[in-house]
Amino acid sequence: MFIKQLSVFVENKPGRLAEITSALGANDVDIRALSISDTRDFGILRLITDRPDEAEKVLKAAGYTVSLTQVIAIGVEDKPGGLSKAMRVLLDNHISVDYMYAFLSKTEKPASVILRVSDNDLAARVLRENGIKVLENEEVINI
Repeated sequence: MFIKQLSVFVENKPGRLAEITSALGANDVDIRALSISDTRDFGILRLITDRPDEAEKVLKAAGYTVSLTQVIAIGVEDKPGGLSKAMRVLLDNHISVDYMYAFLSKTEKPASVILRVSDNDLAARVLRENGIKVLENEEVINI
């Protein structure tokens, strides 16, 4: 039910993203979604891949600091207000959203959103109970 997300510590220097993406590509790891947040000196690259365990191994072998985190992926209607229902359900159940990012599907499907929340199990349950699709790992990596 949960998705494995890689978080990679990246020095804020030219070429780092090229190195990371080249290493993954050379090892047939496909990136499904990504987000990067940065400061002046470093960034945190968050990745959803089709083979997260292999991606972790490849990046660690290349000298990067990498961690795997459990996140939730949800499908929301791709229309104004589509995301607000899910956010309201989490708020009403006292679940904090640490961060989130969206990604596109190759086909016409609901918009997909990755969520890092304070309680994955509770969030998945209450979202489902309120009619919000919680995506399975296979659905995300095959998007």
